[in-house]
Amino acid sequence: MRLFIPILAFSVFSISTLSCKSKSGTVSKKGDILYENLDTTVSPGQDFFEYANGGWLKKNPIPPDQSAWGIGNLVNEENLKRFKEINEKAITAQAEKGSPDQQIGDFWKMAMDSTGVEKMGLKPLQPWFDKINAISDLKSFLAVVAEMKNIGSSSLFSDFVSQDSKKSDEMAYTLWQGGIGLPEREYYFKNDDATINIRNEYVKYITKILTMSGQDSISAGADARNMLAMETKLAQASRKLEDLRDDYKNYNKVAISDLSKLSPSIDWTSFLNTTNIKRIDSVVVGQPEFFKALDNMLTTTPLALWKSYLKFRFINSFSQELPDAYGIAAFNFGRLFNGAKERRPRWKRVITQENGLMGEIFGQLYVKLYISERDKQRYEIMTEAIRDALKDHISKLDWMSDSTKQKAYVKLATMKKKVYYPDKWKDYSKMDIGTESYFQNVVNANIWENNFEHNKLGKPVDRDEWGMTPQTYNAEYNPSNNDITLPAAQFIVPGYKDEELDDAIVYGYGAASTIGHEITHGFDDQGRKYDEKGNLSKWWTDKDSVEFTKRAQVIIKQFSDYEPIKGYHINGEASQGENIADLGGILLGIDAFKKTEQYKKGEKINGLTPMQRFFLGYALGWLFQMREEQLRSRLLTDVHSPARYRVNGPFQDVDEFYTAFNIKPGDAMYRPDSLRVRIW
Repeated sequence: MRLFIPILAFSVFSISTLSCKSKSGTVSKKGDILYENLDTTVSPGQDFFEYANGGWLKKNPIPPDQSAWGIGNLVNEENLKRFKEINEKAITAQAEKGSPDQQIGDFWKMAMDSTGVEKMGLKPLQPWFDKINAISDLKSFLAVVAEMKNIGSSSLFSDFVSQDSKKSDEMAYTLWQGGIGLPEREYYFKNDDATINIRNEYVKYITKILTMSGQDSISAGADARNMLAMETKLAQASRKLEDLRDDYKNYNKVAISDLSKLSPSIDWTSFLNTTNIKRIDSVVVGQPEFFKALDNMLTTTPLALWKSYLKFRFINSFSQELPDAYGIAAFNFGRLFNGAKERRPRWKRVITQENGLMGEIFGQLYVKLYISERDKQRYEIMTEAIRDALKDHISKLDWMSDSTKQKAYVKLATMKKKVYYPDKWKDYSKMDIGTESYFQNVVNANIWENNFEHNKLGKPVDRDEWGMTPQTYNAEYNPSNNDITLPAAQFIVPGYKDEELDDAIVYGYGAASTIGHEITHGFDDQGRKYDEKGNLSKWWTDKDSVEFTKRAQVIIKQFSDYEPIKGYHINGEASQGENIADLGGILLGIDAFKKTEQYKKGEKINGLTPMQRFFLGYALGWLFQMREEQLRSRLLTDVHSPARYRVNGPFQDVDEFYTAFNIKPGDAMYRPDSLRVRIW
């Protein structure tokens, strides 16, 4: 997955008709974005990211309501304005129940009525408070836990429906570690000043939320401290970020009848019935040791503490739908992780949430208004060019046996591409959006999504379903489907029509950093474990697996040595898949670009050669800066390296980069040939 920032869950920009043949060598009348973004006070051999993007970054500081700022944010901001217009028009439409206009209009109206939300206070939550207050034993506690999962408030552990890793034609229900309130297990154990402060502030935040809900401050403070200790035990039983990448160790199929052996304190039959899990005889347990530890905690932790835990988790889950005091408290605590100085305007927060809850409603409007078939065709052609490049790379590998190569060819050939937008859309007509309250609309949307996912069990897998919307600024590879999803918005360069961009930009920005990246994911440390049908299986020879692992260790070592913040290194083990995909994408993009007329002609634009512009085009895709708090958080929680290192890191392993910019020994960007990563 290309994702590098959560707020880019959806993003679009004004899209004009794309030509299947870019005008090579043509400079936009608006100027040359690559040339204008340069910081020529920095040598490309010293810090290429800064050389390529520094000019723009110096002129565009992070806005106070943002934790990060870059090209994706520009795309996102334009999209927010478009969706605001759609919402405001929907309010005035005389639409029938269940229609897009009715759902969008009523959601927007209730969410934007801040006065009404303040007046209601916690009244919409009272029925759930009553349920929590009525808990009298472990059985009734677990019953409420199950009910709350249905409405979007998860506690104790995570659970979800996805394709069975070893039977990709079937959907499986999976139980996964979870239940902690801090973003990742390491926050409970790391002892630098920043992390210790976060734990202290977490206790204060819990205390504040419980006190605001009516609990006396003394008991709320005691519960908060005990809750941190309890969550620390859950974190201790949780696997580390890098260990969650081992798909074999995280695949443990258990018969439903045997779940009681894993966690005898949980009435799994009742839990599954309440959460609408049907038509299955087994579940996949990601981390059995976590559920064993959880079972012990269920029987040893005082019930009163579990009730406070559940109440806090519930209020925290819906802080945005409550009076501003709750949202502000959540924002202030969140600043420790993102560094934002101001809360985003209400209308932007609402649209982001709205699009997450019913994104394909907006997606249909987006495609209808801004996308043409010719747009789609251009990137389908580019995708095939990248596929051909990888096939050629595989054929030339001297470390892979012919038997594995033949299977790799089959997997590559059968990899399905989903480009720009889906052929069919989800039906949201049964989602109950009305005028009762903002909170209830969000609950109903969560219930719809929960039922939509759970109803997949026992039915044929829909391999045509998209996991993203066309307005998403992101892309992904799905190993169980063996497909890549390339949303339309991902290819937009803000402020430019496609025909204003020369091939070098497009092949670096789109073909390398997105298409090549996602295709390479099918053959990274995780993707390579899945066969052409999407099943977790050992289709490599043992010798080839050893050879791959040996090469992967080089990139793990390379990125583990990077220290973006003192005391915080990149997790090379956890990020290896993304780093391998970045490098692979660049190499494939180069090969595809070399077949274009622009590369063959070799003409310079603003003094830059075609190959130089290719590398600058790739760097444009990572035009991005973030606050230190956000960077620190992502180093602990994210499998993606920070943007700067997604440029400088892989470029150090690409021979053409050295030639294009005359990188020599002694330059900071120079990496001896013997240490360069050689995988695909």
